[in-house]
Amino acid sequence: MASTVKLAVFDCDGTLVDSQHAINSCMTDAFVHVGLVPPAISHVRRVVGLPLAQAIEILADAENAPIPDMVEAYSISWQRMRHGGKLDEPLFDGTRELLTGLHTGDWTLGVATGKSMRGLEATLAHHALDGFFSTLQTADRARGKPHPEMLEFAMAETAATPDETVMIGDTTYDMEMAVNAGVRALGVAWGYHAPEDLRAAGAVEVVETVADLGRYLRNLKEQGS
Repeated sequence: MASTVKLAVFDCDGTLVDSQHAINSCMTDAFVHVGLVPPAISHVRRVVGLPLAQAIEILADAENAPIPDMVEAYSISWQRMRHGGKLDEPLFDGTRELLTGLHTGDWTLGVATGKSMRGLEATLAHHALDGFFSTLQTADRARGKPHPEMLEFAMAETAATPDETVMIGDTTYDMEMAVNAGVRALGVAWGYHAPEDLRAAGAVEVVETVADLGRYLRNLKEQGS
């Protein structure tokens, strides 16, 4: 029996693009700007995917940390890198080919990310991916992960039901958002959270490579959900 799954929603940072070095650099700038000791990159990786202000608040762990000033400093640093041609957000190997195959097939594609809409659109345009996606959901237009609102908006925009949707991401926040939305949660092992954490957060499967992800999605169509 053919699967009814038709909407594949991707996280961005850590799933489509490897932005950890850019994120860590901007986070360091934000902390230095207000005179705080920057967090270790291992700690930064744990909050990738959350809305920026929430991520900074968790990392600062200080009662009177000036979160709005730090958010602004982070954003300025990010824009400086982007406009200076120094922003490093490479696609993970095989991602373009995967998206091309899905887009030309019978999949509807979306993104749900902790990025702002401006940041997401710039990333997709840089990699010439902006024509692949039918719905874009960001933390400045909806409640952030793990709240299900971004997935709810994505399904509403594409006339998909939870049974017809799969959320693909690299963090526990992605998996928890999928569970909260009643959507299949699919983890990827090349991002920022460990596979065992993804499974504990609700992933039905964690794929090791982009090629494995393509095979998994093809199997959804061939074997049924």
